Amino acid sequence: MPQDLEKAFDSALAQVERLLATGMNTADGASARPQLEKLENELKLERGRVLERGTVDLEWFKKTVREVVEWVPDEELALVAALGGIVRVSLQK
Repeated sequence: MPQDLEKAFDSALAQVERLLATGMNTADGASARPQLEKLENELKLERGRVLERGTVDLEWFKKTVREVVEWVPDEELALVAALGGIVRVSLQK
């Protein structure tokens, strides 16, 4: 995995870990823990897949971002930006 892509995944995972530690709620006020844990697992799985194939699955990325924007509160858009960093780096190849 190119170093920049690895850093982009690290950044997204760091955002997820930060939000888990702060006990973030979803946009509708419920605990975001289940969604954050699911996202963390998906990021780790996709990171492993990227190691094998060398690129990010854009369909996975689109689906993941659509899901995240449904529940992330407006004040936590840094998470969405970190996800965007993954695809930006991937497309720079």
